[in-house]
Amino acid sequence: MEDLEEAKARYQSLGFQVVAEGEVAAQGVRVALLEGEGETLLELLAPLGPDTPVGRFWPKGPGLHHLAFATPRIEEALARLRAEGARLIDETPRPGFGGHRVAFLHPSFGLGVLWELVEA
Repeated sequence: MEDLEEAKARYQSLGFQVVAEGEVAAQGVRVALLEGEGETLLELLAPLGPDTPVGRFWPKGPGLHHLAFATPRIEEALARLRAEGARLIDETPRPGFGGHRVAFLHPSFGLGVLWELVEA
């Protein structure tokens, strides 16, 4: 949702709690991290402008942007996926929200959905 406050409220109505908020300036995005029961985490995004990576995606409209998967050793995961023929957007990890190192895989690998690896 373009309105991050509205999106947070919608998920909070389902029992999610906001556990962190901030910006990833290099990606031009505002972020809200919400936690649900178990180990469920949702990261809500709002572009800081139309010429940012998320802002350019926004013409598709609000909705699912990507799935994120935790991994203990991101370089090893990237090497394994590359060897298996996955198309990588990031050959090496980059800084992500909360100081985590992240890397993205092309949507062709995720059956049309952008995948993100997050070093846990």
